[in-house]
Amino acid sequence: MRTSAREFLGQLLDTNSFVSWDRPPVTVAATPRYREALRTAAVAAGTDESVLTGEGLLRGRRVAVIACEFGFLAGSIGVAAAERIVAAVERATELGLPLLASPTSGGTRMQEGTVAFVQMVKIAGAVAAHKSAGHPYLVYLRDPTMGGVFASWGSLGHITFAEPGALIGFLGPRVYQALYGKPFPEGVQTAENLYRRGVIDGVLPIPVFRRIAHRALSVFSGVQLPDTTAAPDAAAHPPMLPRTVAAARDDAGRQEIPPLNRSGDNTVWQSVLISRRPQRPGIRDLLRQVTQRVPLSGTGQGESDRTAVLALGRFRGQPCVVFGHDRRGQQGENTMGPAALREARRSMALAQELRLPLVLVIDTVGAALSKEAEERGLAPEIARCIADLVTLDTPTVSVLLGQGTGGGALALLPADRVLAATHAWLAPLPPEGASAIVFRDTDHAPELAAAQRISAADLLADGVVDRIVPELPDAADEPVDFARRMVAAIANELASLRARPESEVLAARQARYRRLGLPGDAT
Repeated sequence: MRTSAREFLGQLLDTNSFVSWDRPPVTVAATPRYREALRTAAVAAGTDESVLTGEGLLRGRRVAVIACEFGFLAGSIGVAAAERIVAAVERATELGLPLLASPTSGGTRMQEGTVAFVQMVKIAGAVAAHKSAGHPYLVYLRDPTMGGVFASWGSLGHITFAEPGALIGFLGPRVYQALYGKPFPEGVQTAENLYRRGVIDGVLPIPVFRRIAHRALSVFSGVQLPDTTAAPDAAAHPPMLPRTVAAARDDAGRQEIPPLNRSGDNTVWQSVLISRRPQRPGIRDLLRQVTQRVPLSGTGQGESDRTAVLALGRFRGQPCVVFGHDRRGQQGENTMGPAALREARRSMALAQELRLPLVLVIDTVGAALSKEAEERGLAPEIARCIADLVTLDTPTVSVLLGQGTGGGALALLPADRVLAATHAWLAPLPPEGASAIVFRDTDHAPELAAAQRISAADLLADGVVDRIVPELPDAADEPVDFARRMVAAIANELASLRARPESEVLAARQARYRRLGLPGDAT
């Protein structure tokens, strides 16, 4: 049984809070047969068109809503339905309300021909204007969402989730069969497959989407909440992506680390080894200490990279978008590829559109070195990430959490403030790689690690890093306490940056990276 528009609104909104915005549908040219089809559809669906619009409360928050009704001519969108949608989007924009849209549609209304088809441009334009004004747009795709509806306003959400088992796609299976004389491959146009491929952010029932939407809107609001040092209830948050089996190996797989000392070149090499411990906390450990966490997935354009994590959240009350390397997903040659960098750029676009700060977490053995990565544009994506970050019109904080190797690390570095853990480091290559180039062996890696000034302490002295968050003495031995210290440090930086005018923050960032590497009195 498909979920009707009223059932969707009843499960999404607070009880009895929905207020309709709908006026009688505009009159469209129609043959007698089509007019009879409209009357029959209205009786069958209990609605006067294929879409309902209005406003309501979501956990007390006022929101605008648009919900398709599949029972009315398969949820198809014609001129009247499109006009209703656009009027609702424009009203939401004028009122400054977040907009939640739930399409379910077979696509364009064939009875109205091309004029119905081009309505998707009008709807997409209204949604784009709503987003450009800084207002959130959340999408929940119901079964089915096909054709031009999916290819326009169904794919423009800041975040996009879908109903379990929903059929979602552009070309309808029956159309494919008619055109090509064979069935469309099974399992492609499903919500679950699109999630795996990075097209949508998740698959969940409406009551869970209600909770996720509430959290997302809490972050999107940009309002600072009271600071809290209490650890969030892990059970209250949806699970992040699972760890790989290889990442779960125990102490038996550890690399032996020499005793800590504070003299000689050995100190930097110790930090390199410490940063590689399997037990070292990563981005997921930080997010466990973050409230209102909403994990997202993929680029939204059919790519997903499990070596990276994208989420929304609040760091001690400070709302932000979070993106970073996932040390649990990096195994062997499976490292950050072009898709992860495009996902990073999605995080930047989200932050900019929603006027939210961006937190970037660096913890990578390096970008992927493969034929596929080269052919899919790895180097250009690194360059675009760097350029986007330097010019982003929102506060940014970068966190050097562990290993920071090569262009994959550099792509997330140029922020307003850069924090580093005690044993984090940043280098153009792993020390062993640098040793192989300079000495044609790896034996000189400890020597080069010190000579290249890759340690957090050296980076602080050279102006690359602004603040070191201590490990006491090793984050792997105190993962929860360290994660809480780092989250608190990030929150302090976010609060400080948000208190300054954006123009001042951007000018300071550009000046910072213009002077990088020059003597202190250079201009």
